[in-house]
Amino acid sequence: MRGRARWWTIKNIAKLGASGIREVKFIDVWLGDQICSLVYSLSNLYFVGCFYAHFANSLSVYDSYVQEAWSTCSVAQNWRWYYLLSILPFMVRFMQCLRRYRDVKLPTQLINAGKYATAMLYYFCYYYWRHQNSPHSGTSFILWCFTATVNSIYGYAWDVLMDWSVCKPHARYPLLRPELVYKSQIPCYYFALVSNLCIRFIWLTNIFFDGANADLCSFIAALLEMLRRVQWNFYRLENQHLRNMDRFQVTREVHLPYRFDVHSKEEGAHSLPMPTPAENREVCSGAVC
Repeated sequence: MRGRARWWTIKNIAKLGASGIREVKFIDVWLGDQICSLVYSLSNLYFVGCFYAHFANSLSVYDSYVQEAWSTCSVAQNWRWYYLLSILPFMVRFMQCLRRYRDVKLPTQLINAGKYATAMLYYFCYYYWRHQNSPHSGTSFILWCFTATVNSIYGYAWDVLMDWSVCKPHARYPLLRPELVYKSQIPCYYFALVSNLCIRFIWLTNIFFDGANADLCSFIAALLEMLRRVQWNFYRLENQHLRNMDRFQVTREVHLPYRFDVHSKEEGAHSLPMPTPAENREVCSGAVC
């Protein structure tokens, strides 16, 4: 990225630290959702720090001493740190939803906050199950499966009904909405609906794989989640654009470089003299004149 783009990204990500305190804008919501798909990367920051703190002086990664890192820095022994790092994005979005409810008083913001609270509960049950190192049975395993199922259904329903605003009645294309931007890519909408649901339930792979295979599956699941977010962005921004059009927050009209002053009904409307070039540039800012 260029210098201005990097500074813009750093500045807006830093603002997420003040979620719940400052007014929430669309860019805050959008960036918060992006980070929610990076939970795997965030949680593994602990493993990176733990490895360099205890095994940085080793000569080779194949040293038997280095292999102890997989147990010393593992989730089973340090599950609380992994959990705290994992829920940071969801905590940010949770606080944003509460602030939005305070500002606009829309009940849907509380429903959205419940979605992120469910995600935090899901990760607690997941890491606690990994800490218990129990087989695919027992209370911790059942709680994890239950919260994972609720979290997946909750998140998918919100994606479809709120973020994408599809499944509308009387639409030309079933399960979509009356107004579409990508009209030449109709099959992609249906692919997104199906793939989004499948990736939401990718956690099921943890049930069928253990050990090294489980670590590989977790990496693949994290990669698919990032790809799901890329796909999600197209339809989320499309829906936001259509909402802005409905609220007359966007327009294709070009502002004229003239100013008019209406004094009173008796005097009528009189146009002022033509503005200077500098005034023209001010009036035409952001438009093609």
